[in-house]
Order: sequence, then C-alpha cells, then structure tokens
Amino acid sequence: MSEPSREARADALLDSVQEERTRRLKIFLGAAPGVGKTYAMLSAARELKRQGVDVVIGLVETHGRQETAALLDGLEQLPRRKVNYKGRDFTEFDLDAALARRPDTILVDELAHTNLPGGRHERRWQDIAELLEAGIEVYTALNVQHLESLNDQVRRITNVTVRETVPDAFLDRARDIVLVDLPPRELIQRLKQGKVYVPETAAAALDAFFSPTNLVALRELAVDTVAGHVDSDLREHMLARGGAMPVRRRVLAAIDGHSQSEYLVRIARRIAERRGAPWSVAYVDTGTPLDKSRREQLDAAMRLARRLGGDTVVLRGHAIADELIAHADREGIGQIILGRTRERPLARMLGRSLTQLLLRRGAHLELTIIATPAEQAKSRLRLRMPGGPGRRGEYIYATLATLVAFGLSFVADRYLSVANLSLIFLTAVLVVAVRTRMAVAVYTAVLCFLGYNFFFAPPRYTLMIANFDDVLAVCLFLVAALVASRLATKLASQVESLRMAHAQARALLALGQRLSTSTDAEGIRRVGASALADVLRCDVAVLARDASQVLRVVASSPRDFDLTTQDMGAAAWCEQHAEQAGRFTDTLNAAPCWVLPLGSDDNHLGVAALRFPAGQGEPSTDERSLALTMVQDIGQALQRARLAEELEGARVQGETERLRNALLSSVSHDLRSPLASMIGSAGTLSSYGDQLPPQERQELLDAILGEGQRLDRYIQNLLDMTRLGHGTLKLNRDWTDVAEIVAAATTRLRKLFPDLRVDTVLPEQTLLLYVHPALIEQALFNILENAARFSPPGEPVRVVVRPRGEQVQMDVVDRGPGIPEDERARIFDMFYSVSRGDRAPQGTGLGLAICRGMIGAHGGSVEALPGDGVGTTIRITLPLPAQPANHA
Repeated sequence: MSEPSREARADALLDSVQEERTRRLKIFLGAAPGVGKTYAMLSAARELKRQGVDVVIGLVETHGRQETAALLDGLEQLPRRKVNYKGRDFTEFDLDAALARRPDTILVDELAHTNLPGGRHERRWQDIAELLEAGIEVYTALNVQHLESLNDQVRRITNVTVRETVPDAFLDRARDIVLVDLPPRELIQRLKQGKVYVPETAAAALDAFFSPTNLVALRELAVDTVAGHVDSDLREHMLARGGAMPVRRRVLAAIDGHSQSEYLVRIARRIAERRGAPWSVAYVDTGTPLDKSRREQLDAAMRLARRLGGDTVVLRGHAIADELIAHADREGIGQIILGRTRERPLARMLGRSLTQLLLRRGAHLELTIIATPAEQAKSRLRLRMPGGPGRRGEYIYATLATLVAFGLSFVADRYLSVANLSLIFLTAVLVVAVRTRMAVAVYTAVLCFLGYNFFFAPPRYTLMIANFDDVLAVCLFLVAALVASRLATKLASQVESLRMAHAQARALLALGQRLSTSTDAEGIRRVGASALADVLRCDVAVLARDASQVLRVVASSPRDFDLTTQDMGAAAWCEQHAEQAGRFTDTLNAAPCWVLPLGSDDNHLGVAALRFPAGQGEPSTDERSLALTMVQDIGQALQRARLAEELEGARVQGETERLRNALLSSVSHDLRSPLASMIGSAGTLSSYGDQLPPQERQELLDAILGEGQRLDRYIQNLLDMTRLGHGTLKLNRDWTDVAEIVAAATTRLRKLFPDLRVDTVLPEQTLLLYVHPALIEQALFNILENAARFSPPGEPVRVVVRPRGEQVQMDVVDRGPGIPEDERARIFDMFYSVSRGDRAPQGTGLGLAICRGMIGAHGGSVEALPGDGVGTTIRITLPLPAQPANHA
C-alpha cells in the first residue's frame, strides 16, 4: 500500500471513531408531506421506550391524524414554550426545558421549521444542533424539498419555491437517515381521503404540489439523497478497514493530456449523470515531462471537470494501470472510462498495453473505452469504402481489393500452384461482397476472373486457355465467385436488416416503458420528444393547442428549440389535416422541419416537428418507418391519457348526479313533510281557531313551532355543507371550555328528546379549546341527535370527555343496533342515510358529513368505533393546545 493510502486509512479510522461518539442524530426523510415520517418516528420511539431507553417528545405535529396521535399514548411530552406573535398566541419547542430534562433521546419534529421571534435560534435545526452538542440523541423528520442544495431543482420540478431549508452539511451529522416512502398513487389517495390535509386544503394541494409527476420526481430525489449518504458512510468505514466497496458505481475518467481529454471529461459527466453517481477525473504522472501543448490540454480538461461538478486528482507512479486500480479500490470506484490509447505494436503483442493490463488486473471494475470523434470518423472511413461516398467509392474499393489480390498472387506464384491462386481471388470477392452490393461483387468477380486468366492461367498474358482442364477450372472459379458473392451479399443484407430491426424494437420498447410511467399528457409529450430526439438524432418539438386554442410548443428536445414561421405553418396544416407536412414531403416542403401528426382526423392531439441537420439527406425507409411508429405510439398514449381524463370526468359527473338525485329525493321528502304538517296545523287554526279549546290550539302551535325548527335544521345543514364544500366556512376561534360545549349541545338535545337520558363524564380539570364554539357545538349536537335516534327507549346516551396528550377526545356512546364494520367509514358520506347511513326514519344524511367537515376544519378527526358490547361509539378528536397563561 502506498504512503498516501496509509494516511487516508488512518484519517478515516480516526474520523470513524470520533463520529461514533458524536453522531447522535437520526433523520426520517420523506419525499413529501403525508408519507408517514412522524408515524415512523413515533413507532421507533415506542420501541426504544420498550427497551428501557429514556425517550421524551420535545415536539411532534400530528396534523390531526388520529393513527399518528394514538402513538403518543404512554410517551412523556415536554410542555411547549408559549409565544405571543402579532397579538396571537402560539406554542414552540422549548429548548431550555429539553436541556434541563436531558433525556437519552428526544423527538423534535419538522427539522426545517422557522422559529417565531423571541427564541434563542432562528431555525429549528439550530435548536437540534445545540441538543446534539449537549450529548442528547435526537430523532427528527424532514421532507427532501427542504434541502438547501435541492432548492433550485425542486422549484424547476414543482414551480414552488421552498422558503424553509436545511443546510446539506447538517445532514452529514446524521448517524442514520431513514427513508420513509409511499407510492404516489397511495399518497394522492390519502390526500383525497383527508388524511394529509383538511378537504379544502387538499383540493388546492392536488392541483399544485401533489401531482403524480412532481411526486415521482421528488421520490427520486429522496432516494438519491439517502443513497448518497449511505455510499459516503460505507466508503468511510471500508476505507478505515483497508478497502472500499463500490455501491453507487462511482465513475472515474482517466485522461492523458492529449486532444481527447476534454471529450472524455464530458462523456464521463454524462454517464455519471445518467447513473446518478459521483464522478472524478484522474491523470497519472509517470515523471515524463510534458510539452507545453499537452500541459495546456491537461489543465483545460481538469478545469472543465471541476466546472462540471467533478473531482480531479493527479496520481504519481510509473505503472499507470496499477495506480488507476489502486485509486479505484481506495475510492470505491466501479467504472473507469478511458480513451483509445496509442498502443505500441510490441506491447500489444506481449499483452502489456494499458487496456490489456486493466482488463486483466481490474476484473472487478467496469471498463469503458471511448473513441474520440476523430477516431470514430477514421474507423467509419476504414469500414466504409475508400475514395468517397456513393457508388463510385464502392467500385474504387472493389478495384483496390482486386489489385491487392493481384499483388498477393504475384508473390505467392513462386510457391503455390495456379489452382491455389484462385483462392486468393475468391477471398477478395468475398471481402467485397460482404461490404458492398451484389453488382459491385459481380464487378469484382469479373475483374478477378479476367486477371486470373490473363496473368496466371497458361498460356500467360493472353485470354486464351490451352488446356481443357484449365478452361473448366477458370469457369468454375467464375461460377464460385458469383455464387459466393451472392450469398455473402445476401447474408450481409440480412444481418443489417436484423440489426436495424433489433434497434427499432429496442427503441420502441424503451419508448413504451417510458410512456407507461407518464400519467398525464404533459409527461407523455415530454417523454416522447426526448425519445424521438435520442433515437433519430434530431431536434424535436411537440406542439399542441392550449386553453385559448393556439398551437404552441409544449415539449421539446433540446429545450431551446425554436420553430420558424414556415414550421408553424406546416404544423398548423398537419394538425388540421392529420397528414405529414414540411421537409421530406410534398406539402409545404420549404419548412426546415418534418412535421408528423400525433392524432387522427377525429382526434387532434397535436403534432411532432423533427428537424434534421441541414446537410443530411432524406431518412431511409427504415428510419421513416421507425419515426412514424414512434409518433403513432405517442399519439396512442395521448389518446389513452385523454380517455382516462374523460372517464374520470364521467365518474365525477356521475357521482355529482347521484348526489343531486339523493339531495332532491331527500329534500322532496324531508322538507315537504314538515311543511305539510305546518300548513295543516296553520289551516286548522285559521278555520277553526275560535272553536278549538285552548289546549288543542296550543298543541297545534307547538306542532308548527317544532316542525319549523326541524325545517330550520335541515336548511342549516344544507347551508353548512355548501360552505364546507366551497371552503368558505370561516373559523372565528376563541378559547372555550369543553364542558360548556358539551352542556350547550346536551341542552339542545333535551328539547328535541325530553325523555332521553344523557350521561356526561367530564375531566376534573378545566380544558380550554381554541376553536369556533358554535361549529364544534353543532358538530357534537349532530352526533348526539344521531345517537338519540338510534337508542332504544330507556337506554341512555353517554358523553365521555378525556384528554390524551396534546389532544382531547369526546366519545358519544349509544346502545343502539350498532354499525357493521364495513359501513363505519361510509356513514360520514353525504346522503348515505338514503340507503342505511344514519338509520333514522327522517334526515338528509348530512349531519355526520357536516360533523366531519367542521371537525376537520379545526385539524381534528371523527371516526366510528364499536360500542361497549353493543351500540356505537362516535369519537371526536381535537387538538388540545397549551392553555393560556392567564388560565389558572
């Protein structure tokens, strides 16, 4: 091991020992809100508590999620610090209380949070840093969009600027980073179910941040972030133990300072970017002085690497291969990229060239040998016909091959018989047939036949043949040459066709896979443009009509692809007639772009504009077929996306129609019944009022009043549901005793059900809620009314209020028939009572739906639970903030 290697190992060993002592931070990282970071953190804390570790909750935000709040039971929670900001009371994490309590482990949620003025630190991650310095282990949670280095990237993906960020260096202090993941479809489903935000907030979030495309991109960023830290930790541990393990396939470009060095740097950067791996550039200094030009090229390549985000290193040693392999082992490099080296023939024959040494000694490495553009051009020139492009070059190539065969035959004439010389000419015919067309192969066969007859068949230097056997041999040679050239040409054509077909199949398969991951039209157009540009090696723009029916570029590769006026005219004609236009066609062929329709006459889905280099000729038949097939696949994907949107719209419309019918059915019965009763009683009073005894008149007046109040409740429910659905329900919050809310709701209930017994169980201490009192009272009253209609005669309805950590629970328990488990969640749907739902003989089925909306607007939740043996328990859970300072 070299001296730098031993020093690096010693430093890494010391660092690892120091970090084991000081790194006490565990971060639960997620791609977006709602994936379950706090839930996972609390689950880990409960496991620590079970193991006997002193665990304390410094601050945890449940956001009204009942399954998360349930994990708080049994865990000690520190009181929060009260802050008055702009005339309003808030609570914050109390850093001093945490330092005074000094537990083994503390949970502090929302790492990127900005503290309100008045605290010791501006940001919560600074609070956590002080806890770590004090030797306290910290569990915290973070979304990937809050990382400082990803801020610009997140803004490009989501069009949302994240203001609260955490420095990336702070993550280096983490001992463990736990990735908490949830597929985008499940997260969106949770959002729609109100498990992430309240309904009015969730609708806006779905339209902005929580789109499938954004969630997939953020998920990739989260995975990449965790992978980077895992790879860094692993390399440090392996280096401390004398080795390295390439987990993320780090990429190394080996340059020599020649003209291809900058080209190799760019190739290495693209390869590393595609693989999502870190990369570096290395030069091995063997002690040989470099001339000025080579030194300048080497320096330019190193500067380019640093500018593109790579690391640079200069290795010193006499054996280039050994130094590269040793450096790869130390740094955990999995792939080495190098250019085609200038190998000496003797070194190549002895197996001592750089490429051969790396292949033999670096079997655990992936080697990529890159040819520079100049070498690629030379290679194509060697493989193609010399002398220029086209048929002329093919015949020149055939003539040169024939001349080479003549030269070899003149040399071999001294040692071989005349019959054996024909094999040399036959080989020349086969070589030409494999690389050219059948006509050129026949031309070569005729040349070889005439030359063989003239120069070698006796009598020489004449086309006459003296011996009949020689006549037969020469004629058979011509036949064999023609047949061999035919077979060789056919085989070469078949191989080329198979190669082209394989390339097309791979391109179509890759396009299909990429289209299958795109869930919306925007993503499909972006993927389609990129795939067409990669496969056809041209610039591509996809155009579609916007909301104002203007044809615009919606996706392009490259992004700065601008269309000319002629291109836009061809695109408009193509989109209107669903036929090709522009270059390579008979319609508007002055346009630089070849424009292809994405839809059909009935479905105008846009067009794809392909711009090939100016000097390039018309695409071949295979290329045209591939382009048309890919465009057709993109159009079908757009059609599927449109059908999916239409189906979703039809589903929503059907659901709206069902709700409308349910509303009309409910209103027609539940509003007409009290109106009929009121009209009947009022008519009786109007007609026979003077003749009725006072008691009957009072009964009729009470009936009118009762039915009017019942009608008022129905109308109020409808208005509340409308305000909840449109997000216009305003919360005029105030501090209210929960006992007062329960008393007001039960008092209203006794007016409707005078014979019903209501038992209340209230906590001994006073609990103040910061809520809209009337709304919470209305929600509780709806549940009590629903329970009263369930309860059998003589059975009481119980109301139990109890605090649970930073929440308060209100249980309404009845002794009715109960609700089947599969219907407990559905009873909170609007109009569900039309079928079973609230199970009352009268009602719109809006009471429990309104209750859920009102409680959800306060950050709480409502759920249906089985009763104690029989009946049903409806549980309301509301946040219990820190009590006001003036509250005794």
